[in-house]
Amino acid sequence: MTAVTSQIVTQLQHSIARAIYGKEQAIQLSLITLLARGHLLIEDVPGVGKTTLAQALAKSFHCSFQRIQFTSDLLPSDVLGVSVYNPETREFEFRSGPIFANVVLADEINRTTPRTQSALLEAMNEAQVTVDGKTLPLPKPFLVIATQNPVEHHGTYPLPESQLDRFLMRIRMGYPSHETEREILRKRVGEDAVQSLEPVADVADVLAMQHTVAQVKVDSSLHDYALEIVTRTRHSEQLSLGVSPRGTLMLQRAAQARAFLDGRDYCLPDDFKQLAVAVFSHRVVASSRHASLQKKSETTEAVLREIVEAVRVPL
Repeated sequence: MTAVTSQIVTQLQHSIARAIYGKEQAIQLSLITLLARGHLLIEDVPGVGKTTLAQALAKSFHCSFQRIQFTSDLLPSDVLGVSVYNPETREFEFRSGPIFANVVLADEINRTTPRTQSALLEAMNEAQVTVDGKTLPLPKPFLVIATQNPVEHHGTYPLPESQLDRFLMRIRMGYPSHETEREILRKRVGEDAVQSLEPVADVADVLAMQHTVAQVKVDSSLHDYALEIVTRTRHSEQLSLGVSPRGTLMLQRAAQARAFLDGRDYCLPDDFKQLAVAVFSHRVVASSRHASLQKKSETTEAVLREIVEAVRVPL
């Protein structure tokens, strides 16, 4: 990593931290997702900073940004766009939807119907959308940051496994500590922290960093290490669905981004070990014998932690 790039990374971290206090790990994981060319799912109860984190990340680099508030009556065309007939030209003209942005905040994604949720599938997987038989590319970089409330909350539609698999990782914000919440009360009176942020990088910077991340070296022993974890998820009696091949690839990309943020051009076993739960937890399904619907996510994370700890770390 060059001195200039290192400075940009540090500025990005500090910029986001100005808007959301005491969440250094969440900030790091969101930057890893961006640099690994993935998408981020933030799950937690309302009011703990999910939307603020997404907005602060987008505001910290100069890019196009759109927020979509997902509701029960939202249609796929409200996300992708729609063709409108122009009587002057006697032709249909496509009016792009909010998905055509570098950063898209899909707020409370599980409050809309599965039909509308599925409108994001092609966009998240291939950075393009198909409307009226025409394939349209999305801008680069392209990042979806989705927030969702816990599934047991009223009026939610659980995301299907195929949709969840498109997210590089799922994170939780958690309640702030006593001291952090006290600091929020002291500093936030009459202040909108996100609006006061200034961009510290641009699209070209992000694309250059993403390219560098993809070149970070991964030793073959780390491939075997990751595959051993994945294989155990597929044979665990506590899980009815193991990690997909896409999940294995996502873990490697996330590990490369973590190494980059740490100033290295090579991965360490710890890069894989520390990210495995965040990258895999939403891709596996707990066996019905081991978890109720309300506790499913907690169970899968506990099982994954056990598996990761049981796998020998390569020397």
